[in-house]
Amino acid sequence: MDVISLSLDGPLLLRPRRHGDERGWFAETYRRDVLAAVGVEDHFIQDNQSMSVRAGTVRGLHFQKPRQAQSKLVRVLAGAILDVVVDLRGSSPTFGRHLTVELDAARGEMLYVPHGFAHGFCTLTQETAVAYKCDAYYAPAHEGGVVWNDPALGIAWPVTAADAVVSAKDAALPRLAELAYVFP
Repeated sequence: MDVISLSLDGPLLLRPRRHGDERGWFAETYRRDVLAAVGVEDHFIQDNQSMSVRAGTVRGLHFQKPRQAQSKLVRVLAGAILDVVVDLRGSSPTFGRHLTVELDAARGEMLYVPHGFAHGFCTLTQETAVAYKCDAYYAPAHEGGVVWNDPALGIAWPVTAADAVVSAKDAALPRLAELAYVFP
């Protein structure tokens, strides 16, 4: 597995090596020892999966507060997404900055999102399935988020607010400047 550093300290792009023949291909999608060798020590305990029917579906930007903060390992099983992370670590020199990575099932790359980041994505295709591992259980009392289209974040989403499919819950999330909580 190839591990690629990104523009923010913490998130990583993981590229599993595919071994192909006339049947198709095989890849190891998770190796704890490989990730540990690059400093990812998370013990993943919950797997989640979402299916988005329409292109332009936005999910996020979500996080869980400490004691239940989640690191995630995100991959696309069908379709493609623009995956987005926002640095919410108050002591970080990149606080409030974001990065985007296009993930798709054809390439099989994954995004590691550590504690201290909000995470979300926009589907680029219809019938997009996303799976991710978490190192903490979902805890509704600890969930938080930042509204996906906060202008202060400057994220170049591939969909307009008028065309995006967004849940009422996600549309009501606060802007970064209104957030009552940030990570240390």
